[in-house]
Amino acid sequence: MTSGGLLFDKELVPSPCFVLDAPRLAANAAVLDRVQRRTGAKILLALKAYAAFATFPLLSRFTGSGPLWGVCASSVDEARLGREEFGGEVHAFAAAWSMEEMAAVLPLTDCLVFNSITQWRRFRPVIANWNSSRAHGVACGLRINPEHSEVAVPLYDPCSPSSRLGIRPREFREISPEDRRGLTGLHFHTLCELNADALERTLAAVEKNFSPWIGECQWLNFGGGHHITREDYDVDLLCRLLTDWRARYGAQIYLEPGEAVALDAGWLVATVLDVVPADMPVALLDVSAACHTPDVLEMPYRPRVLYQTGGGTERAGAAGEKAFTCRLAGKSCLAGDAFGEYSFAEPLRDGQRLIFEDMAIYSMVKSTTFNGLRLPSIGICETEAGKPGFRLQREFSYADFRNRLS
Repeated sequence: MTSGGLLFDKELVPSPCFVLDAPRLAANAAVLDRVQRRTGAKILLALKAYAAFATFPLLSRFTGSGPLWGVCASSVDEARLGREEFGGEVHAFAAAWSMEEMAAVLPLTDCLVFNSITQWRRFRPVIANWNSSRAHGVACGLRINPEHSEVAVPLYDPCSPSSRLGIRPREFREISPEDRRGLTGLHFHTLCELNADALERTLAAVEKNFSPWIGECQWLNFGGGHHITREDYDVDLLCRLLTDWRARYGAQIYLEPGEAVALDAGWLVATVLDVVPADMPVALLDVSAACHTPDVLEMPYRPRVLYQTGGGTERAGAAGEKAFTCRLAGKSCLAGDAFGEYSFAEPLRDGQRLIFEDMAIYSMVKSTTFNGLRLPSIGICETEAGKPGFRLQREFSYADFRNRLS
């Protein structure tokens, strides 16, 4: 679509704007469906990574033509969005729940996962009372921490020594038979943007540390972080692992990827507002790394960038690779609001469009209005009669900034 210049069309696509790629979403969903068909596993959408509900019909088998069985939520509001917009199963996990949140989340969920035995003890009577009057109650499980790290960045490692997430083996062994009553499954999440070999090592650690319980489970949730739709992902190994565990333990296996669902399925359209001197030229954009792509600063990482030349669409290079090197920066007052250093065939100019790639995941759900900067608009690229088209889905205004304050 970008090669045809659609995203660079200033008359059609506003700036700044998150633009979702409907065909790529459908293609990702097809890959995930093949995994489900081969293994019997059920795949859920992790709303923490991608929650653009206008595209849920491409993903959900309940509200559209997609293959996914439901969502996993990290809060009451995510659970409500999943129930109302996606349909199917709603699984929910939070590091801790309040009593008020529990009262709100119970009507919205099919499965609740608790982060500690203390939380489970606190809410077990509430859940038992809720389930007693319903034919199909809420299933409950515990999140475990196999103390096996695969993630290189500590901020994103659920199994780092300082992690508050999941019950460690030594704590798990102290759980009494009485505490086990009412629990039907286990959940673990150890990965982030990783391949199937990381899952294989994780499963070995889980089996080593929690094997007495695994055989008692009706369901096992292998969490997220599986980059299944990435080109080099070992889908065959994933399917072997899932099939083997299902055969040995007889439990329903769940995966809850977020990035894999919307990987490379969206862009952030931006415009150069000015170029100022510093240690190198700095191009100021109408978007902000701090506000609109916070993972650029948190991870950190350098997103891919597209721009137009006389010969068509090109990808910006590393610093020094092309004729003109500059730093791309945001317009907030944060001194470090920068996307990174890039090179282009020629100097950037005011009004020139740049396209950040792979921006559907996390960037959209993490965007803020710091400094009163407006959120980027949201649009969808779709194919009609074999031709790409654009539909503007949402624009934001002063009211969106004002109404989240008091």
